[in-house]
Amino acid sequence: MINKILDLQSSVPAAVLIRMITGYVFFVEGIQKYLYPDTLGIGRFIKIGIPYPHVMIHVSAGAEIICGALLMVGLFTRLSAIPLIINISVAIISTKVMMFVQKGFWPAIHESRLDFTMLVSLIFLLIVGAGCYSLDEKLSEEKNSTRDIS
Repeated sequence: MINKILDLQSSVPAAVLIRMITGYVFFVEGIQKYLYPDTLGIGRFIKIGIPYPHVMIHVSAGAEIICGALLMVGLFTRLSAIPLIINISVAIISTKVMMFVQKGFWPAIHESRLDFTMLVSLIFLLIVGAGCYSLDEKLSEEKNSTRDIS
């Protein structure tokens, strides 16, 4: 029983769900940075003091869109999690730390719930990988079947 609980393979279907929702959130947020530049895009980057906002908005939104899409289909999942971990860490540091100083612990915790959920989800995906029903798994199966032939 204990071996079944600790077996990472038993959590593989959960990885699919976490991968899908995490990828979706980043993908949609990246698109919205371009759709609403004043409130979610460059205007926000200028307001919170991100250096080189005209460049960094494209780095941030591009990473969110590309890596979010890759997470949703399960391609290069562990690799895609890394820039998103950096992205969400910068978001937490640049917005939530200042909120903590200005408004206090509970308001900052309340406003950071999605950020921390995404961070933990990305760390999970970095450790566990894409799980079943992913392009990563399909590519791994094809790679292993070509090894068996040779």
